Amino acid sequence: MPDKIPFNKISFTEKREVLRKRKELERKLEEKYSLTGQDFNANLEGLFHANYLKYWDYIQLETLLSLQRPRTDFADEKIFIVYHQITELYFNLILWEIDQLTKILPPKADILLNKIQRINRYLSQLTHSFDIMVEGMDVMQFRQFRMALLPASGFQSKQFREIEICCTDFVNILNKDYQNQLTDKADISEVFEFIYWKQGASETNPQTGETKETLTSIQFQEKYRDEFIKLANDVHDTNLLRLYELLPENDEQSKIKKENTKLALRELDTLININWRLAHFKSAIRHLIDKESIAQATGGTNWQKYLPPRFQKVIFFPNLWTEEEKNEWGKKWVESLRGK
Repeated sequence: MPDKIPFNKISFTEKREVLRKRKELERKLEEKYSLTGQDFNANLEGLFHANYLKYWDYIQLETLLSLQRPRTDFADEKIFIVYHQITELYFNLILWEIDQLTKILPPKADILLNKIQRINRYLSQLTHSFDIMVEGMDVMQFRQFRMALLPASGFQSKQFREIEICCTDFVNILNKDYQNQLTDKADISEVFEFIYWKQGASETNPQTGETKETLTSIQFQEKYRDEFIKLANDVHDTNLLRLYELLPENDEQSKIKKENTKLALRELDTLININWRLAHFKSAIRHLIDKESIAQATGGTNWQKYLPPRFQKVIFFPNLWTEEEKNEWGKKWVESLRGK
C-alpha cells in the first residue's frame, strides 16, 4: 500500500475537501460532547491524553484466561471447561440476535432472514465443533474428572433454555404428551411443570419403579424458574415463530421472502433440535459407555432417553414440517451416521 500523501503535497481542491470534512467532524464532536456539560476543548485534551487502545485490553484477555478453574489435576479437564465456555458465548450471540429482532415490529423480512441465518451459522459451528469433545478429549481422564463435577450438568445451561423459549410458543417445548392438550393461551406459570426438560433429569428407582426429579433439575428450576416464566410471557408475541407468522404475503416478492425465511427456520429447527442433540448424544456414547457398563451423566440426566430427538421430539416450528417429516424426526441424521 502506498504511503499517505502529506497534506502539503495534495492539490488545493483536495485540501479544501479535507478541511471541510474536518470541520464537519469537529461540529459533530462538539455537539456530542456538549451533552457532558464540559468545555469541548477540555474533552479534546482528554482525548489527547488517553492511551491507545490495545487488543488485549479490548477483549479483556487476562480476565478471559483467568476463568478456567479446573477442580482436578487431569489435563483434559481444561478442554472440557473451555469448550463449554465457548459454547455459552455462542449461545450469548444467538440471544443477542433474537433480542434485536424482538424490538423491530412489525418484523422486516430482510432483517429477520439475516438474523436467522446468523443464528444458523452459530449453531452449525457448535454442532461441527463437538468433535473437540468426541475425539479430542481422553475418555479415561473424562471418566475420572467428571466425578468432581457432580451434580453440575450442561442440562443447567440457562442460555440454551432461553433460546428455546425465544424461538417458539411455550406449548411447543412442553412434554409431547401434554402438547395436544394445551394451547398457546395456557397460563405459563401453571404449565411450566410439564416442560420437557424435567424428563431429562429424572431417575427411576429400579425396585419400586418410582420416578423422581434429580437435584440437578431441582436446583436449576429453583434458580431460574421465575426468569424463564417472565421471558416466556415477554416473548409470547415476539418469538421467532410469531415473527415469521407476521410476515406479509401481499405480493410475489413478499411471498418469496417469507418462503426463504421458512427454509431458514427449518434449518434452525434441524440444527438445534436434531444435529446439536445428536452430536451431544454421540459424545455421551463415547465417554459414558464401555463394554462393562453405562455411566450416568454428571447431573444424573437419563441422557439415553433425553438426548435422541425421536424421544423428546422438540420441534420449534411444527407448522413448517409435514406429518411424515415430524414422524421421522432425526431419522436421517442417524442413518447418515450409520453409513460412515
